[in-house]
Amino acid sequence: MIQIQNLHKSFGNLTVLDGISMDVLDGQSVVVMGKSGQGKSVLLKLVTRLLFPDSGKIIIDDDDLGSISGKKLDEVRLKFGMLFQSAALFDSLNISDNVGIGLRAYNRYTEDEIQKTTEESLARVGLTDVGDKYPAQLSGGMRKRVGLARVVAMRPKYILYDEPTTGLDPVTSSQIAMLIKDMQEELKTTSIIVTHDIPTGFFLADHIVLLEKGNFSFSGSVEEMKKSDVKSVKDFIRGYHEEADLKNRAYDS
Repeated sequence: MIQIQNLHKSFGNLTVLDGISMDVLDGQSVVVMGKSGQGKSVLLKLVTRLLFPDSGKIIIDDDDLGSISGKKLDEVRLKFGMLFQSAALFDSLNISDNVGIGLRAYNRYTEDEIQKTTEESLARVGLTDVGDKYPAQLSGGMRKRVGLARVVAMRPKYILYDEPTTGLDPVTSSQIAMLIKDMQEELKTTSIIVTHDIPTGFFLADHIVLLEKGNFSFSGSVEEMKKSDVKSVKDFIRGYHEEADLKNRAYDS
């Protein structure tokens, strides 16, 4: 379980997060939506303690991130995997080495075990026979799949997604969103998904929050958000149409 309690974060005179609180239950998929520049990616960096909050607490399975360090912090971080906006692959490494890099860094697996896990992880995201290729040889959607395979290879309890469909065409975006959904259901992971892509957010969310001006202007289910009379919510989802919903696309494909 992830507990975020009264979290504040500013950069100089710019207040990014102004006292947000939420719980992410085990097995739950929470989508954080909002316009660009509202602090969504900052929240993910705080949850993994790549940034420090100005005040407030983040508690991961009863461990307060603000009070741990060293080996204990490393243990907590190993519970997390993250899919970055750009997939963040290493151009100088082939695909197999990109997927297996975390396993090698962990230094607890033989090369045979790493190779087996790498192949299984790539197959899980629908990629085979690409292990010897390099990132530049793959499409944007394929690189995103490789990034997800690298996350899955580490078997994390929590997966954080930072704009997983940004820069992809609508068809590829739908494919990536459905793949993420499959991974969640198969691996029973707990997820925080940051996105401003409304169809993707609605498709993936068990619970959804809207981040605006440093706090949550909405917190609830997808259906509650669709029916909300809150002006900021209505403004954000203006132009959304049910036929664009990825659930419908999934059934039609």
